Amino acid sequence: MTTLTMTKVPSRAPSGTASWLQRGWRLCLMLVLLVASLGVTHMAVAQADPDREMTTAAPGITADQWRQVRSGETGPNYRDSRHESNYNLINASGETWRILRNRWVSPFGLIAIGGMAAMIALFYFIVGRKYLEEPRTGRKLLRWSLLMRALHWTVATLFITLALTGLNLLLGKFVFRTLFGDAVWGWMVAASKVLHNYLGPIFGVLLVIMLISLIKENIPKKHDWVWFKKGGGMIGKGHVDAGFANGGEKAWYWLLASVGILVVASGFVLDFPNFDQGRDTMQWANIIHAVGALGLTAVSLGHIYIGTLGTEGALEGMTTGYVDETWAKEHHNLWYEAVKDQTVSEEELAARKAGGSGEPSAAKPS
Repeated sequence: MTTLTMTKVPSRAPSGTASWLQRGWRLCLMLVLLVASLGVTHMAVAQADPDREMTTAAPGITADQWRQVRSGETGPNYRDSRHESNYNLINASGETWRILRNRWVSPFGLIAIGGMAAMIALFYFIVGRKYLEEPRTGRKLLRWSLLMRALHWTVATLFITLALTGLNLLLGKFVFRTLFGDAVWGWMVAASKVLHNYLGPIFGVLLVIMLISLIKENIPKKHDWVWFKKGGGMIGKGHVDAGFANGGEKAWYWLLASVGILVVASGFVLDFPNFDQGRDTMQWANIIHAVGALGLTAVSLGHIYIGTLGTEGALEGMTTGYVDETWAKEHHNLWYEAVKDQTVSEEELAARKAGGSGEPSAAKPS
């Protein structure tokens, strides 16, 4: 058994006035702590006893009153106090929204994204990457300016961040909460909510700027229909005609210009609930936002695959700005024919960089 020995340390005794002041401060501090402890104890007891909390919040509720509420009476004593709400205390509309979100939107969105990922993986293992049919010439065409590349990568980064945080808010509790527990899951969902709410409006503004900047190159043409009928060149022999943007790129553009703008608009409704929108509006905005965002996320996987792993040379254009003329001839032959006189050699590019000359505008048909 261990024995503790306490040694008294000598100290100077305070004077009479200082001693009374110290006693007074101690007494005040004890009173403050006593009042605070009583308040905390009252809150803890209320939380630990739901029946008592209910009795305090709404005393004297009888069976007849509950029957009146369930019957749909919306008198002043039973009306929801939220802005522009005509519901009684039992809100069937909220239950409809919950069923749509949890039983339909969430599972089918997960199936769409997972199914697209599985299809892309299967396609890659069966068909493989699309390589250039002819050797590279070493002569380059400027396809994307520095400004457009910066805008594209900013929008792409925001899109991926919003997709991941949105999926975490919608489905993460079924995975991360089980794996890491409530503490880690609580931190993850709080961080996801903040990122999603604050980055969403920035993404919306930049998306509109990008769509306006690229609208001229994405006007549908007759040869785009042929591109779709031949599956982008996978059906039949020979190359399919394509301008600056092929049929698939134009489809992705107009999907962003329609569904993407709808997702942004519904996101603004949810992000700024202080513009007189009622609860029904918020519920429908949530469903529209979720359906559109999940659909765009699924389709974006195809866009990401084709622009990176799926096609040789495609990623170079969006990282360096330049593409080899062989790539341009095979994938965008109509654009190549219009701008082939603007090709530059790798030596010329190196000399431009060494000389510090500004980057020219992307090659456009003259």
